[in-house]
Amino acid sequence: MLGITFGFGSMVMATGLGFAGLVHAEPRLHTALKYAGAAYLLYLAWRIARADSASASARRPIGFVEAMLFTWMNPKAWVSALGAAAAFTTVGGDLLWESTLIATVLAAFCLLSAAVWAGFGTVIGRYLARPRARRVFNVSMAGLLVLSLIPVFW
Repeated sequence: MLGITFGFGSMVMATGLGFAGLVHAEPRLHTALKYAGAAYLLYLAWRIARADSASASARRPIGFVEAMLFTWMNPKAWVSALGAAAAFTTVGGDLLWESTLIATVLAAFCLLSAAVWAGFGTVIGRYLARPRARRVFNVSMAGLLVLSLIPVFW
């Protein structure tokens, strides 16, 4: 949870300190990121739908650095970070202070939401101990992830 939190906070800082400006200056980069992110989410949906419940429980959780890097590969996190930088920074303002404030607030809420997700995951995991229930859940979640991409391609 801390790796995801620090990864997201550093991503918000990076966007606030310049990456958002690069995306605004080169609109094709925005389009490329949008479709690359959508492709990644389709791949993720495929992996979720095909996940084997037995092998998933045998794997060790990812570590701090892995979680930070995972966050930097998450297209939804990039969209959130870019949107926050565009919405909450001011022209001519103190970019370092604004970016630090935005990153701190969003990282705090990231940690809170990661803790809630982990708690729900633990509770839901008990109900999904049976392979059939986990399979139905995984396919349902993969389908919902694919449906969430409709606005990207519309």
